[in-house]
Amino acid sequence: MGKIRIAPGLKKKVVKVEHGIFRCDLPANMASPGPPLGPTLGQRNINIQQFCKEFNERTKNIKPGVPLPTRAFINANGSYTMIIHKPTSMYLLKQAAGINKGTIVFRSLAGKITFRHIYEIAKIKSEDPPIECVDLKRICQLLIYTCRSIGIQVVRNLDPVEYSKFLKERQEFLIAKRKELDEIKEAKLLRTTV
Repeated sequence: MGKIRIAPGLKKKVVKVEHGIFRCDLPANMASPGPPLGPTLGQRNINIQQFCKEFNERTKNIKPGVPLPTRAFINANGSYTMIIHKPTSMYLLKQAAGINKGTIVFRSLAGKITFRHIYEIAKIKSEDPPIECVDLKRICQLLIYTCRSIGIQVVRNLDPVEYSKFLKERQEFLIAKRKELDEIKEAKLLRTTV
């Protein structure tokens, strides 16, 4: 077989289409060029100030500090396409239950929400690109599974007075548990230093 000849004057040209995908959870309206975001974007040849400014501008109507999953599709020339998703379902479920943490003791109850909460969160999450084609019923089922994993009970009706009493008792339990864990940690430190 003979060699393939390229016409004189034509050169082979390799074009990089995509440099990669950058994924992170950024707090709404609080992106800053400092670590850890700045160095990570700098490695990918992205204008850090422009990225932070665009992110903060697009999230200015959201409560500051809400974690937003962010994806940036990065081209070889440093340009990018930013996609900002709705807050994580874990965050929304904990906010609806009025708790900061899920369960810390296996199979204990961390909080309660109603089916109405599940439905409203499912409507919010159905706007996210990865699950926009998923049926609303399936999203609700996934949210209920997530509730089980973090100790949130889904109920039909919720009495506000009873639930506020439950949250106070849970707060006292968490303080006692934290104190117990600190004592265990302190005891381990004393054993290792002797």
